[in-house]
Amino acid sequence: MIGVLLVDAGLALSLLGLVCLAHPVRRIGIPSRKAAFGWLAAGLVVLISGLSLPARLTRVAQRRSLLDDVIPEYQFGERHEIRVAAPPDRVFSAVRAVTAREIRFFRLLTWIRAPRIGKGRESILAPSADKPILDVALGSGFLLLAETAPEEIVFGTLLGRRPAGISSPEAYRTLDLPGLSKAVMNFRIEDQGNGRCLLTTETRVFSTDDSARRAFAAYWRIIYPGSALIRRMWLDAVRRRAELSAVADAR
Repeated sequence: MIGVLLVDAGLALSLLGLVCLAHPVRRIGIPSRKAAFGWLAAGLVVLISGLSLPARLTRVAQRRSLLDDVIPEYQFGERHEIRVAAPPDRVFSAVRAVTAREIRFFRLLTWIRAPRIGKGRESILAPSADKPILDVALGSGFLLLAETAPEEIVFGTLLGRRPAGISSPEAYRTLDLPGLSKAVMNFRIEDQGNGRCLLTTETRVFSTDDSARRAFAAYWRIIYPGSALIRRMWLDAVRRRAELSAVADAR
């Protein structure tokens, strides 16, 4: 997280310096282009520091989920949660059925990450608006790694030099070739009784060697704010769909 904060701060300082190179703003303490250049240089130093910061390996101490079985150690991760006023089966169905159109800002943020013109090959970064987003993912490079309905689903992909023949969860779990990063995501539903659940999503990435780790660290620290927003909006879309379904059932 420190790396992400440094990258964000570095980008903000660099952008401010660039803007003030053209038009210095005395009232914010940048009265000249020389001062603006100093802010730009400081921003670049902070940015490079954040991109270069080593990634710490995290190991799961106690198995709690299917995700722990698939990827028990990782260098990069994020976790988000939301409470849902619906029973587990409705929440799980919503996880499976929610579409890109239902996830606020999804297509905008994925376009910013991977700009495209016109209609290209469908992927999780370029999904059909009304097709379940999990179906899009599983049809475009992601692999279903574990599933226990209505409790948890785990899916993942490979980043970097992708070897052929990785078509089973066991092959994915045991893969340890250099130059790869394993990116895994789950949705987990905890029944809290009285028709309510806690829905969490966690993303973990394990890089198999130093070169893959450095490359992914730079990418992760730049895209993390958008990634976190997508996941929060994804959870909210699942919540809305599940709660509407539960209300319809109650009528």
